[in-house]
Amino acid sequence: MNSTLPPSPEPGTPDPSSAPRFGAPANAAVPTPPQKKRGKWFIAAGCGCLAVIAIAIAGCTAIVATSSDSDVEETTSQTEAAPAASEEHGVDEEVVEEENAAAEEKISEEPAEEEAAAEGDVPAEYTSALNSAETYSDLMHMSKQGIFDQLTSEYGDQFSEEAAQYAVDTLEADWNDNALQSAESYSETMHMSKQGIFDQLTSEYGEQFTEEQAQYAIDTIEADWNQNALESARSYRDTMDMSPEAIRDQLSSEYGDQFTQEEADYAVEHLDD
Repeated sequence: MNSTLPPSPEPGTPDPSSAPRFGAPANAAVPTPPQKKRGKWFIAAGCGCLAVIAIAIAGCTAIVATSSDSDVEETTSQTEAAPAASEEHGVDEEVVEEENAAAEEKISEEPAEEEAAAEGDVPAEYTSALNSAETYSDLMHMSKQGIFDQLTSEYGDQFSEEAAQYAVDTLEADWNDNALQSAESYSETMHMSKQGIFDQLTSEYGEQFTEEQAQYAIDTIEADWNQNALESARSYRDTMDMSPEAIRDQLSSEYGDQFTQEEADYAVEHLDD
């Protein structure tokens, strides 16, 4: 039985059915069958996820950037505010310094004001006592105690003890110099001895200087004690008609003139010179 089927190709011979059609070249690539449309949705979904992620990243970046900008602005504001605060603090310090200076000036003025007020409150009696005390000190070279007694004495100025105390406490006097001035006066006018002057300066019935003031006076005074003894001897002879020996005893006696023995002998020996 004859078969109508075409004969099978020999091994190695191309299959006629697989030969290219419509004159396509023998080496032309066979087109790939199209894929199903479902693959496009996957792509689109993937792109959407990427877009969402990108938006989220962009948003985070924006937030971070905004936060950073805010921090920078805040830091800048604080930095700019610091000099202003410092300047304001500097103004406060200047104000404080001015107030301190004003306070110190006020304090320095207070003693002067108090002194002026105190002077204004001094009673007239106190002022008069002070004026009298100054006169006694400047003209008569009296001691502090001597001036006080003179101011309060019923035979003297008769000031109150309070006024007299104010006067001698307020009086500006050099008591050593007053003692020296008094000593010189006793030496020049009364020709007294060194010890006699000391006793007169310190006696409660005399000048009432302190012993230190009297000692300063007799240590400082420039006097010729031999000459003083001679002047006293001549006064005893001329006014009291005393003998030379009586004169000698009076000059050297501790109850008399208190010259030294050498000074008394000198005076008697030169009575007739």
